[in-house]
Amino acid sequence: MAVFGLFSALHCAPYCKTVNHNNLKNLLLIDDDEDDRDFFLSVLSTISPAYSCETAENGLIALDGLVAHKYAPDLIFLDLNMPVMSGKQFLQEIKANAELNHIPVIILSTSADRQSIAETRSMGAIEFITKPSKLSVLEIKLREVLSNPSFRTN
Repeated sequence: MAVFGLFSALHCAPYCKTVNHNNLKNLLLIDDDEDDRDFFLSVLSTISPAYSCETAENGLIALDGLVAHKYAPDLIFLDLNMPVMSGKQFLQEIKANAELNHIPVIILSTSADRQSIAETRSMGAIEFITKPSKLSVLEIKLREVLSNPSFRTN
């Protein structure tokens, strides 16, 4: 069940993507919950069409896609609790890879556990966002992160 709330009217097709242009910022969302991926993409599209967002269902799919150059994100949003390869396992792998360790990773998880927050930050995550129960709160949090000068498209 999605943690962003029951907003079936906002449900978009799986793996919705915006058009990617050279001057746009590329995002990668790694989350096993299809509804959460769709809600994230829906909120992102209301913020700005200037972001292209690819999605992956788990850390292994994402890691394979990154290594194969299928994904070229400027920023990764990562869920922690996923099958096959968890978010922590993915974070450990990407930060150990010299070709990928420069990509900033933001944890986006239902967890609010202080130990998980401290552990993922010590592993190299730049931010930890607990998934909110309302889309409006998710929009505020994404606007805050994406307004960081490091990620501006202008």
